[in-house]
Amino acid sequence: MATYRIHPIVMGSKAFDKSMMTYQQNAGVPYVIPIYCWYLEGGDKKILVDTGEMNPIVSPDREQALGGHIHTFEEGLAQFGLKPEDIDIVLHTHLHSDHCENDAKCVNATFYVHAKELEHAHDPHPLDFRYLEDHILDVEENGQIRVITEEELEIVPGIRMIHTPAHTEGGMTVLVDTAAGRAAITGFCIIDENLNPPQKVRAMEMEVIPPGTCGVSPQEAYDIVLRVKGMADILLPLHEPRFATGTAIG
Repeated sequence: MATYRIHPIVMGSKAFDKSMMTYQQNAGVPYVIPIYCWYLEGGDKKILVDTGEMNPIVSPDREQALGGHIHTFEEGLAQFGLKPEDIDIVLHTHLHSDHCENDAKCVNATFYVHAKELEHAHDPHPLDFRYLEDHILDVEENGQIRVITEEELEIVPGIRMIHTPAHTEGGMTVLVDTAAGRAAITGFCIIDENLNPPQKVRAMEMEVIPPGTCGVSPQEAYDIVLRVKGMADILLPLHEPRFATGTAIG
């Protein structure tokens, strides 16, 4: 069985209200999240999950809040002896701009994107300002996108994508087989607290907290987050700061 090591690379950050991550919780709490690109090391393909920000803010305050270094796309890949043109496959959790700003640099990659994400990238609702089609036009025009319509798709042995529209309609969770067990890189923007709520939330009989913004109803988003929680041995919330150290997973 093919197994992989997962390398989280910080390629950006956001500073905002923590409730942007945790639905109806933590209003008024300042919070800094990392924006990751995940390198899946193993097999004969060079595979990334998302590509992060193009021009990340790099400051001592942001890095101190995250506990790790913020890289440019090129710097982050160089740690593994890679250049953008070396990437074979990019798996997109979704197409909010902070997850796809470096796509055009991966000139030799095939991009796996859910059909609903392309639809919203080209025609976003006014409430969802996070989509910006400029970041995917080049790869789309070059025929590099493999449009996903399936609920579940094996990409290569040991890596699958599952449709989990908790945060966006086309959100895709990436399941990765590692030597330490199956890992799930969530297809929705959450932190550890969403999967392991504090006692005051559990006292309301809530086992998880939906994302701060939902692509479906909050009730459906809750159920999806709970389902993903049971899918894997290793859970990797898409914006959890504790991975910012860059320590390999699996």
